[in-house]
Amino acid sequence: MKLSKSQITYLRGIGHKLKPIITISNRGLSAPLMNEFLSTINHHELIKVRVRNHTKNDRDAIIEDLCLKTETHLIGTIGNIALIYKTNNDNQKITLPKN
Repeated sequence: MKLSKSQITYLRGIGHKLKPIITISNRGLSAPLMNEFLSTINHHELIKVRVRNHTKNDRDAIIEDLCLKTETHLIGTIGNIALIYKTNNDNQKITLPKN
């Protein structure tokens, strides 16, 4: 599912007040981190992820890899914080605008 500009704007508005829940450190995308991420994203649908101790190129690659492996949508990044979204069809909490 591709998100429209209005849906991305809507999710950014919701995500503005969120605090980072997951922190990716030097260990990168380890199995325990991936398990915790999947559990958290399924519960909240929209979360902020902090990437620590990496260069900008490494940070972008880690976030892209995380989104590909977990089939999530990157809504945006600011510095070392990424806003990530995934719809939970079983227990949907966020209703996106139609456009």
